[in-house]
Amino acid sequence: MGGVSGLIYSSVPVVVFVLANALFGLMPGIWSAVGSAVLITIIRIVRKEPLQPAISGFFGIAIAAFIAYRTGSAKGFFLAGILLNAGLLAVCVGSVVFRWPLAGVVWNFLNGKGMAWRKDKVSRRGFDVATLALAAVFAARVVVQGWLYEEDYTGWLAFAKIAMGYPLYGLALLVVVWAVRRSDKRLKALEAEAEPVETDADIEARLRRKYAQTPPQEA
Repeated sequence: MGGVSGLIYSSVPVVVFVLANALFGLMPGIWSAVGSAVLITIIRIVRKEPLQPAISGFFGIAIAAFIAYRTGSAKGFFLAGILLNAGLLAVCVGSVVFRWPLAGVVWNFLNGKGMAWRKDKVSRRGFDVATLALAAVFAARVVVQGWLYEEDYTGWLAFAKIAMGYPLYGLALLVVVWAVRRSDKRLKALEAEAEPVETDADIEARLRRKYAQTPPQEA
């Protein structure tokens, strides 16, 4: 979702907000964060880099800034992220309960592989594990950042948001990759077993039918 540059770009507005808020107050912090998000979007356009991460990041910062403005508190800047992680946690757990693990659904949909994996228990359990790994990341964010939010530790909230962002998410993605490879290998093996094996007798019968249908050559 943007690689190393995405990690840097997503961290800049958060750091800018915390520093500007500490030095100049809430409103300068809000405008500085939004301004940095706009600048990052412009840089991506000039460098012809993918815009999707920049646009989604800009809207995320805009929502966070709006909540901070409405609540009149710097910690409100991080409330949207905490609520989003709580929602994703509920979706992940619910998808496992209803046997539609989110990791499997999203991966196979994006790669156009259909839903054949759901018919195989081994594949589905692998994606269950991967989805629960993602759920663990969201749960950790909610618990840690939620506590920091309640204690009004704005600076530590920024640190936790960055530290528990891409690095922690990357660990969960390793589990997703494991589940994908496990499922692909499993489904290929099942397809190979399902293909009929042609025996020598089948080949002989097929050749007889072929020659029986061939008209005789005229002299």
